[in-house]
Amino acid sequence: MASPSFTCLLLPFLFSTILRFPAPVLSYVTPDTRLHHVQKEPSKYRVHIVLVEPPPETDTPRHHWESFLPTTLTDSGEQPLVHSYTEVFSGFAARLTDSELDAVTKKPGVREGSHRRASSGIHVAHPSFDDHGVPPPPAQWKGACAPGSAARCNNKLIGARSFVGCGDDGVSDDAGHGTHTSSTAAGNFVDGASREGLAAGTAAGIAPAAHVAIYKVCVLEGCDSSAILAGLDAAIKDGVDVLSISLGGSVSFPFDQDPIAVGAFSAVSKGVVVVCAAGNNGPAPSSVVNDAPWILTVADGSVDSTLEADVELVNGPHVAGEALTQRRHCLYGDDSSIVAGKILVCEATDLPTEMSNIRDLLSAGAAGVVLTNSNTSGYTIVVRDYGPGVVQVSTAAGVNITHYATTSTRRRSSSAAAAFFTFNSTVVGARPSPTVASFSGRGSSAVTPGVLKPDILAPGLNILAAWPPALGETETSSSSSSGSGRFNIISGTSMATPHISGVVALVRNAHPDWSPAAIKSSILTTSDAVDTNSGPILDEQHDKAGGHATGAGHVNPTRAADPGLVYDLSVPEYAAYLCALLGDRAQATIVRNASLSCSKLPETAEAQLNYPTITVPLQPTPFTVNRTVTNVGPP
Repeated sequence: MASPSFTCLLLPFLFSTILRFPAPVLSYVTPDTRLHHVQKEPSKYRVHIVLVEPPPETDTPRHHWESFLPTTLTDSGEQPLVHSYTEVFSGFAARLTDSELDAVTKKPGVREGSHRRASSGIHVAHPSFDDHGVPPPPAQWKGACAPGSAARCNNKLIGARSFVGCGDDGVSDDAGHGTHTSSTAAGNFVDGASREGLAAGTAAGIAPAAHVAIYKVCVLEGCDSSAILAGLDAAIKDGVDVLSISLGGSVSFPFDQDPIAVGAFSAVSKGVVVVCAAGNNGPAPSSVVNDAPWILTVADGSVDSTLEADVELVNGPHVAGEALTQRRHCLYGDDSSIVAGKILVCEATDLPTEMSNIRDLLSAGAAGVVLTNSNTSGYTIVVRDYGPGVVQVSTAAGVNITHYATTSTRRRSSSAAAAFFTFNSTVVGARPSPTVASFSGRGSSAVTPGVLKPDILAPGLNILAAWPPALGETETSSSSSSGSGRFNIISGTSMATPHISGVVALVRNAHPDWSPAAIKSSILTTSDAVDTNSGPILDEQHDKAGGHATGAGHVNPTRAADPGLVYDLSVPEYAAYLCALLGDRAQATIVRNASLSCSKLPETAEAQLNYPTITVPLQPTPFTVNRTVTNVGPP
């Protein structure tokens, strides 16, 4: 059996990784940030995506695409053709003026033309990508390493390409996100991993025997739809088994206008499982992104360990908190008239303001800072490197501390408010666990509210994984060395996504003949609906989290490969659903199969899609929901 592999689309905050296991391939895209259009052409030129009829057998794709273009060069001397697509759909991306686009879309054979909304990379030398114990890639693998990174590719890292033009070594990681997420999904075993002694132990990805391939589709300024589609197109062509995409916009778009949804459908129709981040725009309702039913959409949950740093209130309660930098001493400045020697209690705002204000307080002589969560964040503590002498606490803990400080001041007694910090390193066994992170994207889906989204909950809060040494200390994160590698702790649905991607790769390896829908079903129907207290999973306020926060439940990797029964779905079933949801034109754009016109398909409402979860509207009249299960266990 061929060895598994994981491929990664790299974005500055968005990445895609693909793992190829002894049979399957998984592809992963990271972060869960917004998609931004990157305008690099002269102001009158923009990159437009054009869908056309496939080229005739006697013609090459590139020659066919160029036949639609009005010129061979733009006014600035650039070639207009940017990307060519043969797998996600038949078409191309080109630099065109608006008038040129109008002319192109009127030509015979053009289906659609539009200007649509627009990863950091990978540190290839990190020990997490060492190929010890990893077999050579399978013979059918078609991927390759870009010239700048070929010398560092091995049996673990089997592909590395850039679609954003980042210089001689365009796949190098300039943000850390690609390295972190790729190692979470498929990193090899690395002893002595930690972040300055925190979360210490042996690091490994969910599928450590998998291969990794990287497709970089974003730069720090953002991501073009054309580059995202080019990366997806290449990954499918290379022969991946799983696409893992920790990338998404701030809002959900109709699926025919969403490059990830369009590319993902093509991948699924070719047997590739697509895993995507639910986005970091929660907890507002309908904030979930990547919500197409053929995508496995991942929400963010906590883990059962904390980086404990407690606030001890003299003659008052003990308050639990967390800190990423567990050192007591702060620097003292000259101005100590207000804050010198005191512990300041501040409420979290936006990250740049927090960083600036805390630096000012510490340089003015503050003995420490207690940073309390906003009401929205509740009990979700996203640890960040604010420097020594800073402890982060939940909203409820902040209320207790503020009450203690104000009542002590009013009493004006000899036992005035006083406190000190106690740093306890990593503490395992936190309860309740898991909880849904405050920022995790919530349903219902704005596009298809009758399909439950997100699908599944996975660890994504304060996750330790590989980090590029060159990034070192930054304002928002830092890392510590383990041999030639570094590790860092960060959070987001981008971190949750590779956990599921790795599980998908393992299930595909165990069942290479299962369809993408069957694999998704196996993960959803074997998930856990209760937490470590044997109660319902809670949200960031410690209230019961509903299905629009958790999906089917929290992933259970040990059960995922043995579901007994699965809910399967085929391309015609998706096509019939799209006809009812979006109409014939949108269905044709996504499905690209002339034999599946809406007039030939049965009407399929959202509730009747053979999905492993069921969402029904409240209505006064009775109705029936049908599901078909397939036995994949013993007869």
